[in-house]
Amino acid sequence: MKTHNKWLTAPLAAGLSAALLSGCGTEQGGPGASGGGVRVGMSDEIHTTDPAAGYDPGSWLLFNNVFQSLMAFPKGGSEPEPEAADKCGFDTGSTVYRCTLRDGLTFSNGNKLTSEDVKFSFERALRIADPSGPAPLLSTIKSIETPDEKTVVFHLKVPDATFPSKIASGAGSIVDHREYPADALRTDGKATGSGPYKLDSFSTTEATFSANPGYRGTAERKSDALTLKLYGGDRSALAKALTDGDIDVAYRGLSAEDISALETSETTDDKGIEIVQGSSAEIQHLVFNMKDPVAGKLGVRKAIAHLVNREALVEDIYKSTATPLYSIVPAGIAGHNTAFYDTYGAPDPAKAKKALRAAGITEKVKLTLWSTPSRYGPSTDEELKAIAGQLNASGLFDADVKSVAFEQYEKDIAAGKYGVYVKGWVPDYPDADNFTTPFFGEGNVLGNHYENATITGSLLPRTAAAADRSATSDEYGRLQDLVAEQLPLLPLWQGKQYAVARQDVTGLEWTLDASTVFRFWEIRKG
Repeated sequence: MKTHNKWLTAPLAAGLSAALLSGCGTEQGGPGASGGGVRVGMSDEIHTTDPAAGYDPGSWLLFNNVFQSLMAFPKGGSEPEPEAADKCGFDTGSTVYRCTLRDGLTFSNGNKLTSEDVKFSFERALRIADPSGPAPLLSTIKSIETPDEKTVVFHLKVPDATFPSKIASGAGSIVDHREYPADALRTDGKATGSGPYKLDSFSTTEATFSANPGYRGTAERKSDALTLKLYGGDRSALAKALTDGDIDVAYRGLSAEDISALETSETTDDKGIEIVQGSSAEIQHLVFNMKDPVAGKLGVRKAIAHLVNREALVEDIYKSTATPLYSIVPAGIAGHNTAFYDTYGAPDPAKAKKALRAAGITEKVKLTLWSTPSRYGPSTDEELKAIAGQLNASGLFDADVKSVAFEQYEKDIAAGKYGVYVKGWVPDYPDADNFTTPFFGEGNVLGNHYENATITGSLLPRTAAAADRSATSDEYGRLQDLVAEQLPLLPLWQGKQYAVARQDVTGLEWTLDASTVFRFWEIRKG
């Protein structure tokens, strides 16, 4: 799997809490309150309306509501269930996956949806292989058969028990073969799907949606219209839109300081504003270049593992909007353990010193931590400065922090110029596979020269082949223990999801879970 847009973590903003608490725009509703259904604002962009090209949170938000996939994640759940399909399942083994479509499926234009459209959609995404698209998630597909209009049979190159989760994501979006070119992207800004909503209009600043009357699936719409306002990273504009009543919900544009201030404010309720918190599998790691002359030494990495105080980071920097992470697989995902805490325990300078001396290191370790706030948010620099401060306070390190723009950051990582750097991850699907294979499998995205034959040759293939995902806990536990011992990375924190909404908006709790699916159909105003 290649490096892709799913590396980005939730955009962080400044000033939202100040705007909300300043006293302006405190009336319920306000300008634009009538008509248009629920109005949601976010700082993300929607980079494309074509599922063959989108692999970013904004685009997948659109896909999840306009297109159907064969399988989908139920609210609050991590096990995919049939959606456009009436039933799906593996034949013997995990290399043949068979789905039978629901009766009466149609696209929003009235065209019938058949197995031909499903086959076309997957083959098209693989054929186009857009650099910003989801083709890597579908790379295990060898061929697709359609014995009749309602049956689709996927033949996989290797056993892949996570295939149902992969096709339940935005990568599994089904398009109308009559409206999409087979070998090129659609460029008119329109979308033709069979999901619960139709895309009525789309621009760089706004997308409008209405109920798709021909929808046949599991979603039960609480609202028939929704407007999504896009602020293109302008967080102050997002804040002003909420306070002025131009939007009902602010999503993906909230900083830790904003959330903390709102949660502790005595006036938040008076202003008709509610904070909704959900679970999240978003994570962040400190990554070590295994070929670096300093970070490549296990003793140095062990010393860092003994010194980093995650509790202080999430409290001081992220204002408790994240939780400490001691695992590759985050809490709430099957296979999670606490390998890093079990191995290194609470911060202990004496153990850090012992690790360095055992490696023959007696001088202070000079180290640079590399950051890129342009991708991971403005708090990232402060976080790494705090980590450097923790290392230096032990008297064992002389650490500093350097920050660069994301484009240069990625180039320098690929060139092996950094010894220690930060990476964030938003999952494609809520399975332990998505927190291990991209990091430690063939062509992994970390860029840190870590290889482990036991992981790649045994543990990952075995877990990939296990159709019963609950039966993989031992293998994933062993994998996490190996990584904790060898320390190619150090898990830092697991995020939480938040939305700020007017108090007459309900259902947001069903849109903020580890699947990362923001379900328009669960939201209602009034």
